[in-house]
Amino acid sequence: MTRSISYVSLAAVLAALTVFAAPAFAQKTASPAPAQGDSAGGATKLALPVSGEQVYTQVCQACHMADARGASGAATIPALANNPRLGAGAYPVMMIVKGRGAMPGFTDLLPPQQIANVATYIRTHFGNNYPKPVTEADVLQVEGSKGAR
Repeated sequence: MTRSISYVSLAAVLAALTVFAAPAFAQKTASPAPAQGDSAGGATKLALPVSGEQVYTQVCQACHMADARGASGAATIPALANNPRLGAGAYPVMMIVKGRGAMPGFTDLLPPQQIANVATYIRTHFGNNYPKPVTEADVLQVEGSKGAR
């Protein structure tokens, strides 16, 4: 069965990603804090994705699909489900940090701990059974070699 991704879907993904463009998913405010004595207004905090599942759902799922089986059409999005390449913990980290093909690197969007969390999540879900967790140190090591391709 072939899945397809439309330009509209890709545009929706890009629009959704701009919500998270702040470094390290910093908390944003919708309006300035109320002046002293104000009863209306106030800061609105956005929910920050922290767990690997949350990062996958909010960032990765739009392209790789909810079932992680990828898609093809205007672009080919690789499947993460039952992917033997994920057996090496460095592989998903390198893909997330450096990007490849149409997939951008996400170091400007995700801090190292969130990259480690989502890499661990995809290695232990979707038919993958690679239980060794990816650590923040693993991500920092790949980020340190980011310029050397």
